[in-house]
Amino acid sequence: MTPFTRLFVVLGGLNAALSVVLGAFGAHALKTKLTGELMSTYQTGVQYHFFHSIGLLVMAFAASHLDDFTLVRIAGWTMLTGIALFSGSLYILSLTGIKWLGAITPFGGMAFIFAWLMLAGTVIRK
Repeated sequence: MTPFTRLFVVLGGLNAALSVVLGAFGAHALKTKLTGELMSTYQTGVQYHFFHSIGLLVMAFAASHLDDFTLVRIAGWTMLTGIALFSGSLYILSLTGIKWLGAITPFGGMAFIFAWLMLAGTVIRK
């Protein structure tokens, strides 16, 4: 297993666990503290966090089956950045109500899109 593969299995697993913890925190501790709209925003952050934690594992899996996985390596880091920007901004927005943080969220979404496209492009090139 390459260092990248090992790292992204660990990052995927840790992020998946964190998304479950944050989801449970939202469902139990925040249920009565957030408005319906802010709770929905928080839940969106959790969902995308979890989906893209699985994406980090997909990046590790793809890299383990490719001779040249440079683009997959970039895609993995881009996806991790997307988690921080997209889900992170939604978590903070939900907890603080600071609306301008919503302007950061699309950058995380674009990072997700680019990461998935880089993965697809790597496989198409093979």
